[in-house]
Amino acid sequence: MGSRKTALAWCAAALLGCAGTACAQALAQKAKDEGCTDKPVRLSGSEMYKCTSRSGNASYFNVPDAGPDAPAASRPAASTATRSASVPTPSSFPKVDAGTQKSRDDLRRKVLQDELASEEKLLGEARGAYGNGAPAPLADEQNDAEKYRQRIGRLRQSMQLHERNVEALRKEITAIR
Repeated sequence: MGSRKTALAWCAAALLGCAGTACAQALAQKAKDEGCTDKPVRLSGSEMYKCTSRSGNASYFNVPDAGPDAPAASRPAASTATRSASVPTPSSFPKVDAGTQKSRDDLRRKVLQDELASEEKLLGEARGAYGNGAPAPLADEQNDAEKYRQRIGRLRQSMQLHERNVEALRKEITAIR
């Protein structure tokens, strides 16, 4: 029965662009961790997979390599995007003039700066609500320490989310030409 499971895992992995039992097991584990309700589908031109989670939302993930020392057969198949990078752009491909691209970049920068300002405001509010990890307990939390602890956890998560968003927006703004 064990060899049958291995063969099924290998076949499923091969269909999904993942070769070897180590990759198949990694894909199956990642799908389980993501709460997939259907078979993960490999997105063309990438090493990303997509499935539907229990909540009904799309879940995207990648499968980590089996390791640098693992044989090539046990690592995920190489992405087609890396192979096509050396193909030159066809001469008939539409081009955008410098002025149009500059106005697009300026608009993008403005939108990102507006988002950054909004996110920094939300971060300030989240930090204020978090109160260095010791916000004043609400009335219903006076006698329920667990409820208070859960609220502190939610406030910390909210603050961390806004910190990551601010960092990502700053990085994106600096990447604009």
